[in-house]
Order: sequence, then structure tokens, then C-alpha cells
Amino acid sequence: MLTAVNKNQLRFLMLCMIWGSTWMGTKAGIEAVPPLLFAGTRFTAAGILLLLYARAKGETASVKVQDGFRFAAVSILMITLCYGPLFWGMQYIDSGTAAVLEMSLTPIALLVFALLLNEERLDGRRILAIALGVSGLVVLFWPASAHVSPRAADAFPGASLWGGLAVASAAFTYGYGSVLARPLLRTYPALFVSGMTTLVGGIVLLTAAVAFEPGAASALSGDWGTVAWLGWFFLVIFGSLIGYTTFLRLLRDIGASRAGSYAFVSPVIAVVLGAAFFAERVTTADVVGIVIMLSGAYLAMSGATKTEATALES
Repeated sequence: MLTAVNKNQLRFLMLCMIWGSTWMGTKAGIEAVPPLLFAGTRFTAAGILLLLYARAKGETASVKVQDGFRFAAVSILMITLCYGPLFWGMQYIDSGTAAVLEMSLTPIALLVFALLLNEERLDGRRILAIALGVSGLVVLFWPASAHVSPRAADAFPGASLWGGLAVASAAFTYGYGSVLARPLLRTYPALFVSGMTTLVGGIVLLTAAVAFEPGAASALSGDWGTVAWLGWFFLVIFGSLIGYTTFLRLLRDIGASRAGSYAFVSPVIAVVLGAAFFAERVTTADVVGIVIMLSGAYLAMSGATKTEATALES
């Protein structure tokens, strides 16, 4: 029988595997579909499916009036203001740049907001874990970050700069929303919280896309091509239904900073998948960066206290 600690370790590994492969689905989608529309349809569909699944499992609940604002804030921060800028910015910067910005800033943002909102306490282990993880990311992706996206060169002046700022902002909105979500997860089932926040955030994204994004209304016809649709289905099923719910359960059980250390393992998965399926070259520097990042993730996850590791069964 799995203990709470082992269960969370398995969840963490599964999350890393899933979110390490979602970059491919995202890139496949935004190359053919307006990014806000792609994100909005993905999260709206995922939210509906999650709530239907929660209802089938008997894990729905009535949102208390006093929690309504927090639900709305978490939805906007973790979905709308995270994935909207992230998908938009990825059009104009290289994948390596996006990885350095988003993955390195996410654990830092999670820890900062957790400390500010008194959800966690600062200790040397967490500081060292984040320092190792960020250092490994820089070693792994810094050479790629020097490249300029061809799409940015043909877009508006400063496109790569604005794209980078958009991707960086996603880490902080996600971090703030994640910490705000933890009190909800003590009261409501994780599956229900996943469905509500994903649906609300997705609807706001979809509405903004149709109202303001060039080409979004016409793209609602669904004429995206096979590759984009495959990416969309992968993101809905694995990225949202499984990955997002898993992250929220980890957030509830072990805290924001430790759950956020997936950002040091997911890039490793991305590199391995690139080498296995796209014959991408793995250099000595890549191996060094991978070892450093995995060390940071191990340090973060191995520091869970007995209290933090006690899971609520759901």
C-alpha cells in the first residue's frame, strides 16, 4: 500500500513527465492557430470535462460566497493571465529562451508568494534547491536563448523583447495564483477546484480571443490541420485533465515551492524526448545542466516534512 509520501512522489514524477512533453503540443498548436484562441478552447473544454468527471465521482461542491472571489482570482491568475501571455509570447522567442524564463522563474515566484502569504517558511534547503535548479536551466538552455525567432524578425519592432516579458510574467501570475489556491484545496476536492478554475479561466481567455485577437473568430471553424488538433487533444487530456489536477494535489499536500520544483525536471524530459524522437544532439553541457537541475529537484522534494506529506485522500 502506498504511503502519502510515496503517492506524492509518484504524482510528482507523473507531473514532470506530462509537463515536460507539453511544449511540443503547444508549439504545434500556436504555429497554426491564434494562440489565445488555442489556449481558450483548450482550457474551456478541459474545464467542462473535469467538472463532469468530478460530478461522476461525487466530488462536486457548492462554492461558498466568501470563497467566490478567491476562485475567480485563482482562475484568472493561473489560467487566463498565465497561459494567455505564455502562448502569445512563445510566438516571438526561441524555445530555449522560453524555457529559461518560464521554468526558472516559476519556482522562485512560487516560493516568494508562499512566503509573503505565510503559506511556507524559508529555509536553507529551499534556497539551495532553487539556486541549483535555476543554474542547471541556464547551463542547459542559455545557448539556445541567444537565437532570435524567425517569426519575431518578421513581426513588429521589439517583438522578441515583448514576447520574453510575456513569458516571464506568466511565471509570476501562476505563482501567485497557486499560493492563493492552496486554502481552497483544504476545503474543496482538488478535482472540483481544477475544473472550476480551468473552466472560468478558459472562458475568459476564449472571450478575449474572439473579441480582440486577429483571426480568432475565423479559426473557430476548426480548420487547424491534423498536427495542431493532435497537440490540442494532448494538452486537454494530459496537460490539463491529468497534469493540472496532479499539480493542485501536490500543491495541497507538499506546498507551492516543492510542487513547483517540477520546473527543474520537466526540461530534462523535454531534452530526452527531443533526443529520442527528433534526433536532437545532447552535449556535455546539457548533461551537466541536467544533473544540476535534478539535484535541485531532489533537494526540494526530499525536504518535505511529515505534516506536509500527509495527503488528503481525493
